Amino acid sequence: MNLPIPPRPNKHRGQHFLIDKNMVNKMIALADCQANETVVEIGPGRGCLTGLLCQEAALVVALEIDAALVSYLHARFRDQKKLEVREVDALEFSYESLPTKTVIVGNLPYYIASPLLFKFFEARERIDRMVLMLQLEVAQRMVATPGTKNYGILSVLTQYFTKPRLAFRVPRTCFRPSPNVISAVVRLDMVSDLSRPKEEAEWIVKTVRAAFSHRRKTLFNVFRKTGLAPVTITKALADARIHGGRRAETLTIQEFRDLASVFQQHGVSPSHIVPLSRRVTVPLSESGKI
Repeated sequence: MNLPIPPRPNKHRGQHFLIDKNMVNKMIALADCQANETVVEIGPGRGCLTGLLCQEAALVVALEIDAALVSYLHARFRDQKKLEVREVDALEFSYESLPTKTVIVGNLPYYIASPLLFKFFEARERIDRMVLMLQLEVAQRMVATPGTKNYGILSVLTQYFTKPRLAFRVPRTCFRPSPNVISAVVRLDMVSDLSRPKEEAEWIVKTVRAAFSHRRKTLFNVFRKTGLAPVTITKALADARIHGGRRAETLTIQEFRDLASVFQQHGVSPSHIVPLSRRVTVPLSESGKI
């Protein structure tokens, strides 16, 4: 069967298509999809991962916003029974509707990487693991350790909700056309909520968001900015055994958990809850496509 002619990269969408078969095979191996699993592929592009995922999984749901690419994928995989191609913005898709133990694989467009990640965290009860290609700088933030310049909200929440691993880098030459950024592939294994107190995640999110709202300020001064009374802040920090002169980027994940637990026990909130996917956007320069 002759393949349809693939669409050219859309400059308006900043598309860069992965052409390196070695990188494709490494992503497939890292995902380790099983015959009974559902896979959601983000940004299938021309489908270099899609066909291989269909060989491994029970069902592949490919989310693609570009109508031309959707038409191409329908034509290329017209006989593939295990594939559903949906023309949809990945940010608008309802991940809560997925079956449990779903695997997320693919490319996160760089300019919406963080909001997408937070949507996945919100749907964590449905997701088992993720293998994602992102801009290298974003991947480095996800795995950053306390006290480093890359450590921030994205680091803490990624490491709270998942066990992240930066697996390998993807050079610019692996794409056509070549992007202006280096990419990386990460594997994120979702942490079970069963080992955590109920509602802990909400308090972690509020605490982390508040703590990093003024990165250069001490924790005591940051929480004063949120409207908490000095006596309340002093008591909370003392109960969590955290010095008020420290800054947010020095706290470990466990210390954030301890502080969030204290705030919850005292019934005082350092910030209001809003959806994770609307909370943090990491400014990025380009979008990529698999």
